[in-house]
Amino acid sequence: MKREKIDAGKLELEDRVVSIRRVSKTVKGGRTQRFAALVVVGDRNGHVGVGMGKAAEVPEAIRKGKEAAERHVVEVSLDANKSVPHDYYGVYGSSNVLLKRAPEGTGIIAGGPARAVIELAGYQNIRTKSLGSNNKVNVVLATLTGLRSLKTPEEVARNRGKSVEEIQN
Repeated sequence: MKREKIDAGKLELEDRVVSIRRVSKTVKGGRTQRFAALVVVGDRNGHVGVGMGKAAEVPEAIRKGKEAAERHVVEVSLDANKSVPHDYYGVYGSSNVLLKRAPEGTGIIAGGPARAVIELAGYQNIRTKSLGSNNKVNVVLATLTGLRSLKTPEEVARNRGKSVEEIQN
């Protein structure tokens, strides 16, 4: 089931800048320097979005990235334990992120780029491991892809036409 985009205007979103890179383009007169910002937004209650912004100045790049992230907010699955419903691999490009359930009191065990997405989505007990490429953009997008693909027991039961008790046993 593909999750629909959420209207971010009704949500109280926090933002976090994951990376700022200086990028250049070679033109006839030399090189033009610009900045690319990767920004994650979330309400810490099951909604998170990622955006990239590029501009000649850093604050403008961050603003554009935040706007792009707010346009791409999605809803993710949280269980009663503020963890993921089941273990899953998120894949984007050559980056893989393993998302594992964790018991109450574990906290967030995640690397930098994945941690930003996990925290702003609202997870409090989760273990992650970044595998493959450690490109920040791809790790963030792999984490988001994995979180979007998670299914709650209720969704699985509805799709199979069974009750939640039959699925969990």
